Amino acid sequence: MLRMLPFLLVFLAGIGLAIQPPTNASLAKASGSVALAALISFAVGSVALLGAWALLDRGDPGGLRTAPWWGWLGGLYGAFFVAAFAFSAPRIGLATALTLAIASQVMTALVLDHFGLLGLQTLPISWTKAAGTALLLFGVWLVRQG
Repeated sequence: MLRMLPFLLVFLAGIGLAIQPPTNASLAKASGSVALAALISFAVGSVALLGAWALLDRGDPGGLRTAPWWGWLGGLYGAFFVAAFAFSAPRIGLATALTLAIASQVMTALVLDHFGLLGLQTLPISWTKAAGTALLLFGVWLVRQG
């Protein structure tokens, strides 16, 4: 069962990512501001993470001094993702937005893996990985045609 935990967690996180854009879009609509909706989303998430850190995994904050400069940028990507989806999902549809995001994530992951960037293990792009990514892009088109 423990071997399945990472798969279960990612599955549940995927459900959360699908629910997050319309949730944030409702805040953006109510407030008239995508940025404010994203800020509220991150504030609520930050409080939840602070509680999880305090209760479950204290870690070593002093070790952050040795983190690479790009290690500090994750929040920027997340903020952009949340704001982009709060804006885009109501306009192009949640399914189109999510399939496009998944395709772009896989394409980026292939490049990062292939070159071993950002501290990742080097895993070359194969024809099967490239074909799978092409099928994802075709899937984006199919969903959009829907």
